[in-house]
Amino acid sequence: MTEYMIDLLWDDEAYVWSAVNDEIPIALESGSLDALMERVKFAVPEILTLNNLMPESKEIQLKFSAVRIERLDCNRYL
Repeated sequence: MTEYMIDLLWDDEAYVWSAVNDEIPIALESGSLDALMERVKFAVPEILTLNNLMPESKEIQLKFSAVRIERLDCNRYL
């Protein structure tokens, strides 16, 4: 089984999550983390097939890693 690490990154300016992977040419965004994960699950098999990247076994595992960094001006809270 082939495993792909999908990085889910928060864009603080656009207020959306984006999905990226070094092996799969994926470019998806969503305002909801759960919705983005569902979109990725449906898109990845199609992307792999269209780009002739589907593993021979046709079994894949997606591993999601979400990162959200928030910048705070602590003066605002003091």
